[in-house]
Amino acid sequence: MLRLAENLRSRLVSLPRRHKRLIQVAMDVVLVWSALWLAFVVRLGDSRAIEPFAGHAWLFVLAPVIAIPLFVRFGMYRAVMRYFGNDALLAIGKAVTLSALVLALAVYWYQGAPKLVPRSMVLNYWWLSLVLLGGLRLLMRQYFMGDWFTAEHPSRLQGRERGMPKVAIYGAGAAGNQLNAALRLGRAMRPVAFIDDDSSIANRTIAGLRVYTSKHIQQMIDETGTNEILLAMPSASRGRRRQILEELECFPLHVRSIPGFMDLASGRVKVEDVQEVDIADLLGRDSVPPQQVLFERCIRGQVVAVTGAGGSIGAELCRQIMLNEPATLLLFEHSEFNLYSIHSELEARIKRESLPLCLVPILGSIRNADRLLDVMQTWKVDTVYHAAAYKHVPMVEHNIAEGVLNNLLGTLNTAQAAIRAGVSNFVLISTDKAVRPTNVMGSTKRLAEMVLQALSREAAPVLFDDDKALRQLNKTRFTMVRFGNVLGSSGSVIPLFHEQIRKGGPVTVTHPNITRYFMTIPEAAQLVIQAGAMGEGGDVFVLDMGEPVKIAELAEKMIHLSGLSVRSAKSLQGDIAIEFSGLRPGEKLYEELLIGDNVSPTEHPMIMRANEEHLPWEAFKVRLSELLGAVERDDYDRVRQLLRETVSGYKPEGEIVDWIYQQRRIEP
Repeated sequence: MLRLAENLRSRLVSLPRRHKRLIQVAMDVVLVWSALWLAFVVRLGDSRAIEPFAGHAWLFVLAPVIAIPLFVRFGMYRAVMRYFGNDALLAIGKAVTLSALVLALAVYWYQGAPKLVPRSMVLNYWWLSLVLLGGLRLLMRQYFMGDWFTAEHPSRLQGRERGMPKVAIYGAGAAGNQLNAALRLGRAMRPVAFIDDDSSIANRTIAGLRVYTSKHIQQMIDETGTNEILLAMPSASRGRRRQILEELECFPLHVRSIPGFMDLASGRVKVEDVQEVDIADLLGRDSVPPQQVLFERCIRGQVVAVTGAGGSIGAELCRQIMLNEPATLLLFEHSEFNLYSIHSELEARIKRESLPLCLVPILGSIRNADRLLDVMQTWKVDTVYHAAAYKHVPMVEHNIAEGVLNNLLGTLNTAQAAIRAGVSNFVLISTDKAVRPTNVMGSTKRLAEMVLQALSREAAPVLFDDDKALRQLNKTRFTMVRFGNVLGSSGSVIPLFHEQIRKGGPVTVTHPNITRYFMTIPEAAQLVIQAGAMGEGGDVFVLDMGEPVKIAELAEKMIHLSGLSVRSAKSLQGDIAIEFSGLRPGEKLYEELLIGDNVSPTEHPMIMRANEEHLPWEAFKVRLSELLGAVERDDYDRVRQLLRETVSGYKPEGEIVDWIYQQRRIEP
């Protein structure tokens, strides 16, 4: 019987749309006749008094003639039965009510009826039509969703779903119920329970699932066999989500979530698109809404350029900039693939939302000073966000020349091109690794900051390598924004941990005590834009990164929330081990955000202004010339010496490790 019902369902679903509509119309005609006949029975109490093919034949012909066109007009045959919802029920109510009213008018205006029609018959016809038409559609929805016979045959259902993972849904609200319906339709997971802390629905049943409170999760696991939890709270704050994750961490459950509220609202994802727990939820840090005046000051109606536009930070800057309606957005990027990716994404969004924006993808390198100047002068750029840089600490540590040329010389080229082109605002994306660095990457980023600090103090500087020694009028307001690690950026440890857990471990952490600051990419980009709008010239802004996070503890939480346990000396039966590989070249245990203690608040609660020492432009040019000359000669001992003399607090932990330099020393 069950197999026959399944086969029939498959055949009906595969029918052409036209045939499905004909079947629906035929069934509705039968239901209208049934409602009319039952209306007489309810009123007269005797079916023998009804003469559908004699005295009342005209009424049985007229009822479907009135009803079916109205059903078509109200869209009752456009609704897909598997996704039949409240809107379709409302349409049925309107169509049936109007058809009953028209039928009542026809009955009372028709004077030639051989048989009188009781007045209450029309009222009975109305509610019986609602019950039959709406009820059948609800039953067919359950049938096509695959839940047919569920209540009557639970043993058969369990057998059919035996291979499906059992999941509990945390959150019995609208999102939780939508997720429950989507999972039942998709038939990839089997929802077995709700979890919700609303005492008014505790221990009740919603959509066939019992509601447990967070205090009874172990009871739920024992009774239902749940091995996974899906968080269905897209609008909950990160603080609340962190609290829930901490409660769930002690249970052997794989925890995943549906996307956030903004992703759902924008249409990028659906409720049923479950994903791994966002690490931002573990940090429990709620972002501060941007101050719109600051957010728009350097962007709205202006020409904006972003260097490194295809990188993780640069791409998010472009997305945020688009929200503020610039006149033109220039995407400057040296990687063809990265430029293609971000340009395609933004172009699709412009078309989808009909944004009045000119989007220009430009291939180029910040090492090419002439290309930068040509771009800025041609497009008359107002604001530059300089995000292009090499950021991977061990990689730059082994490729010193490229690190210096890209991070330092590239920033110098971009800043000088901005001065020559008359750019109004220049914002450098810096890093916490620039503070008392132990690595080349951090020291080159600090030198990049010092370039802007020195230039900002000059009203008419003689620019670097200007053979004619001509002074250039400086109208550019330079600003630097310094922050720590961003979640999901290139080189981030989080995707690595996810991949290692997926493969069964081990999870590698460099040191048991290593800590880092973390911030989400969107929050960092928003704060960068707002900080850049507050600068007066030469400002170093520091973002409030919250509390530092211990990486080893973060790895443990990720393992637990994957439904696994940590294998250690105390727990040899655990699933995944955490191995400590040792600090990488140039890596620090702790990162800092300030060189000194001279910091002052700003008008934004998450942004502070740091006042730090720097060299005058003429003195800095001498050091810069010496450093670039040493790089050109491959004199890395001199490079190291100059970095130590110029960058405050730079303490390299070992010898120069540039691969080319090392190989030359080894070869005879």
